[in-house]
Amino acid sequence: MRSSGGSAVGGALGRRLGESGPYPLRESAPEPSAEVVGYRGPTACAAAGITYRQLDYWGRTGLVEPSVRAAPGAGAQRLYSFRDVVVLKIVKRFLDTGVALQNIRTAVQHLRAREVCDLERMTLMSDGATVYECSSPDEVVNLLQGGQGIFGIAVGVVWCDVEAALSQLHGERIDTGETLVGNNPADELARRRRDRAV
Repeated sequence: MRSSGGSAVGGALGRRLGESGPYPLRESAPEPSAEVVGYRGPTACAAAGITYRQLDYWGRTGLVEPSVRAAPGAGAQRLYSFRDVVVLKIVKRFLDTGVALQNIRTAVQHLRAREVCDLERMTLMSDGATVYECSSPDEVVNLLQGGQGIFGIAVGVVWCDVEAALSQLHGERIDTGETLVGNNPADELARRRRDRAV
């Protein structure tokens, strides 16, 4: 399905990802995780507002897999990164509005490939058939005026919701296995931003 703001997901792009304006998402390679804290399945479910059955199914089908630690055998605990939990919440919102699963898969890959600073100011828009990324209010307006977007997710708002939820739950240090009660993911993200700025 073609649209005036670009081409459908999976086809040739009308605009490349680096150009201005809203554009359809395309699949990208995920970046390796540099997380220090992981979240077990029940914690990820609580923060994302999903059931454990959904989490398990999405993991088995490869929709959203834990980037910190997979559970290859019986008794192993999966660990999800903060970004994974944000993606889980976004997937739930897209599924609740009827966005096509293939487009959700593409959006998941795209979100995993983006830098943390990009996610905080990103809005994902969809007309049900195509998912677009907008990084400014003007791009959202342009997309709506073009008739493509009917549903939007402000990733920064989801980010804050997940931060608030996880700050009330338990995390686990990846290196030591220590349980962190009321861990605030914003503290770790702030440290990583400071490290990059140096």
